[in-house]
Amino acid sequence: MNPFKELPKTSKISYPSFNNLAPKPYDKNQTDPYTKTRVILMNGTEFESNWFLHHFNRHCLNNDVRRVIAGVRREEQFQQKRISSLKPINESILETTIAYEQLAVDLTADMAQKEPNPFVKAQLDFALLEDFDHLYRYANLLDMEEGVHAERLVGKYTELTPARPTISEHRHPNDDVRRYINCWQDSLITRLHANIITAAEQQTMNYYMNVGSFYHSDLGRKLYSEIAMIEEQHVTGYGSLIDPSSTMFESWVMHEYTECYLYYSCYQDETHPQIKKIWLEHFEQELNHLKIASDMLKKYEGRDWEQLFVGGADFPALIKLKQNKEYIRDIIKSVRLTGYFEDMVLVDDLKDSDVFFKYQREVNGKAPKNASHMVIDKYIKKYGEDYRYEDKPSVEKTLRDRTIDNTELGRKKGV
Repeated sequence: MNPFKELPKTSKISYPSFNNLAPKPYDKNQTDPYTKTRVILMNGTEFESNWFLHHFNRHCLNNDVRRVIAGVRREEQFQQKRISSLKPINESILETTIAYEQLAVDLTADMAQKEPNPFVKAQLDFALLEDFDHLYRYANLLDMEEGVHAERLVGKYTELTPARPTISEHRHPNDDVRRYINCWQDSLITRLHANIITAAEQQTMNYYMNVGSFYHSDLGRKLYSEIAMIEEQHVTGYGSLIDPSSTMFESWVMHEYTECYLYYSCYQDETHPQIKKIWLEHFEQELNHLKIASDMLKKYEGRDWEQLFVGGADFPALIKLKQNKEYIRDIIKSVRLTGYFEDMVLVDDLKDSDVFFKYQREVNGKAPKNASHMVIDKYIKKYGEDYRYEDKPSVEKTLRDRTIDNTELGRKKGV
């Protein structure tokens, strides 16, 4: 499908009644886990679209353009509120967090397996291991404090087991900035992946930044703060991939194209009848937004959309959320990697003077007192071993011992 060649049902922006902003929420006990993750994905996508258009507005000298932007942004806001309302009231902050991390894991794994650019794939695989470890630590907190087994929440599609320890993920800012892609040379799917994963991780970062202080235990509040800092690192790394040479009008077209692609992907994949209908309605609205953005590109930069999609604008392989256990197990073999400027290197290959070790000493101190470690340590002391859901023991032998939390792997040389 080429969304530029699909005719929108209407060429007008519509503003629905506020009564339509609160659809019936999904049932947290009956709804498929991937429906929940799609809700989070599209909530984050709409957040990214809104804030991009606000950014555009604040750097635009033409009020006629700003009025068009404001009109599109208002409808995007209606979409975002509608999606956000699908979350049920009785779903706790931590239960929602499990869905956030499952999305990060399985969305990243799906894209990494289709990604043709080896550098972008390396960044996806690198951060995937960190989100996978976050899922494990939140799952232990959930069982310890709320008595809920996260394996039920993830539908047993995703394993709950450690990867690169969260304590080892804290890197100096210099080592999270990556090389950016070239929108004229890289494939359309690479451009989509960079946009999608940046928005998804940004949504996770914002969620943890905002809800962490509302969590009911001190240990939980600290865990949200620590992992939110890692999400900041992920947004830095993923955001660095996006081609910074694109004009604002080019970026607008790409944002709307990305939304069309994602809503169509969600519609094709959705099993929840009510929510499937919402994805289709929003897709049809986004077709109109895409036409508006491409018309503005033509009017103010004198260029047609075809010039931005030199290889064609047909949707590449759609996003499909599914279990990726074997792929993730294979990626865990690279658990000893860390960031080094634009690249990823083995911790053993760093010099003792490199900023990674200095930063680790500054934020972690001499003894591991991080919340990410204390959650597991406290759980082990209470129950004798950590909480896991795994089909078979980890491929990383140093992570198989369930009676101790490894705080040195990927952090110290020779481990």
